[in-house]
Amino acid sequence: MSVTKLARALRLEPGKVDLSAYPTDATPAIKGGREQGEQELADLGKELLELQSKLFAQGKSGDHRRLLLVLQGMDTSGKGGVLVHTVGLMDPQGLRITSFKAPTEEEREHDFLWRIEKAVPGAGYVGVFDRSHYEDVLIGRVRELATPAEIERRYDAINDFEKRLADDGTVILKCMLHISPEEQLERLQARLDDPTKYWKYNRGDVDERQLWADYTRAYEIALERTHTDHAPWYVVPSDRKWYRNLAVAELLLEALQEMDLDWPAADFDIEQEKKRLAQDTISAQSVAKALKTRRQDDAS
Repeated sequence: MSVTKLARALRLEPGKVDLSAYPTDATPAIKGGREQGEQELADLGKELLELQSKLFAQGKSGDHRRLLLVLQGMDTSGKGGVLVHTVGLMDPQGLRITSFKAPTEEEREHDFLWRIEKAVPGAGYVGVFDRSHYEDVLIGRVRELATPAEIERRYDAINDFEKRLADDGTVILKCMLHISPEEQLERLQARLDDPTKYWKYNRGDVDERQLWADYTRAYEIALERTHTDHAPWYVVPSDRKWYRNLAVAELLLEALQEMDLDWPAADFDIEQEKKRLAQDTISAQSVAKALKTRRQDDAS
């Protein structure tokens, strides 16, 4: 499988965006079905983990680079599934996952990017935004939570923000998880049919479904206005969960591969440290003896 081929297949075409031209149930650049796809995802885990570990190690050694995965999509599109099945292949200590909900009173007192800036991953980390600054030009537009002029300003502010991140060493990977209204209906119904999924059901999702065309148009405009060379959009068909998870994993893998990562060189004399360890006399027996002496001294 060619990772480059998959990225090319999913990368948004510049210019006007018509999401109806992007099938939600397609499996571009990946052969085989669910069983093969799930196995390929599992097989990616080792390399994905190794590259992420190198990025984390480089960050501890002064490298400023990091990776930011932005996940956007309609309700039930699978943001949580990607976190579990794809992002979950990596080491938690090198991850920073932020799920953006409705802004708090404090957050509403600041510019919409204020809370986003605070969640930008540090050097060496893979950051994941489960929803993101794009909510402010999606819901903001559909629900008229901001004026048209303010929405227009936000597109430019987002582009400036992402350019600053890229210039500071952030690789930005933006994935729009693209599902059909029919698939969403099935997933919502499944939550009502399974007591273990009641907690995932949100009554407001049914109300939002009535605005599907409005949200689709809001997505098209946002994609058009914020698709850049330094922060491109990838439209990931997400009706098939196994494909969605594998595709995002492949995109993550490619992004890490292109960073040309390696383990940082030692900043100490290796041979000298080997000699120090060879001369070390600490053992369980010697520690026990020293600890007994300390306790006797404390008791006297």
